[in-house]
Amino acid sequence: MPDSGTSERVPGSGLGSAERVPGGRRVAGRARGPRRAWLRHWYAWAMVAPVLIVMAVLIGWPLARGVYLSLTDATEANVGRTIGVNVIPSRYEFVGLENYLDILGSGLFWAKLGWTVTWTVACVALHYGLGLGLAVLLHRKLRFRSVYRVLLILPWAIPAFVAAFIWRYLYNSDYGVINAMLEAAGIGAVGWLNDPFTARIAVIAVNVWLGVPFMMVAMLGGLQSIPKELYEAAEVDGASPWQRFTNITLPSLRAVSSTVILLGTIWTFNMFPVIFLVTGGGPGSETEILVTYAFREAFTGVRNYSGSATWGVIILLLLVLMAFGYRRALRKTGEVW
Repeated sequence: MPDSGTSERVPGSGLGSAERVPGGRRVAGRARGPRRAWLRHWYAWAMVAPVLIVMAVLIGWPLARGVYLSLTDATEANVGRTIGVNVIPSRYEFVGLENYLDILGSGLFWAKLGWTVTWTVACVALHYGLGLGLAVLLHRKLRFRSVYRVLLILPWAIPAFVAAFIWRYLYNSDYGVINAMLEAAGIGAVGWLNDPFTARIAVIAVNVWLGVPFMMVAMLGGLQSIPKELYEAAEVDGASPWQRFTNITLPSLRAVSSTVILLGTIWTFNMFPVIFLVTGGGPGSETEILVTYAFREAFTGVRNYSGSATWGVIILLLLVLMAFGYRRALRKTGEVW
């Protein structure tokens, strides 16, 4: 007869074996594979299930629909629609990868991609550089430091479309504040949004103004997590401020920096409001990035739904490839996320 303080394994009922524990109770033993994971973590799956369902409805279905449309020749002229009591059936057909080959073989795509990459690199570099510099300044003991922090975070608190309209007014050639200041200083007015070069500078400036606060807050949080003892020890050893910055601050911020740079790249690559609301892609289409051109395909002129969906899928694939490449590069340097 087994001792009452020991456990005894008894046959289970298909869910795996069971154990008899003190008191005569039986508990399920080890189940295998997915069943074991479900038995151990069912509550976790139950908690995340609503989020997964919402994501499947709001993201999964539109994504699947977009991929399907990219493989067809769907336009405003041949999609199904209902006009009053008349139901017009769909007449578009499956064309395979034809849309992708047309877009990737055109010079238009590569021109838009080149400007999009330039726009993204310039904005993210300025975001990170200015954000890190401001974070280092605000990490020091300054009078009215809290006031400075609030003022510098304000651009982040303003909705992007509101900021875009404000900047469009500031850039106005006739009565904009920026040109008024230039004329007061004896410098002639500039048609900021009328010339391709100045229009590109203008949208980069707007996006930098919007994005620096996020980088600043993230970097400031990273700086506050660095132990002060490291700086004190380096100062005792005679390290200069620049040496402390390059050998302590930057390496300690590497994990935070890698994350915010990736997020900033994704957000900037798809920054629709700034381009669309400040310049409308103009003059002509000189400031148009990939995502705004995809919008133009779907909602202007004869709406090319298949073409717009193809542009969207290509943008997604580019971002996925970039993220995987970035992650692989981080793994090689030891910064795994």
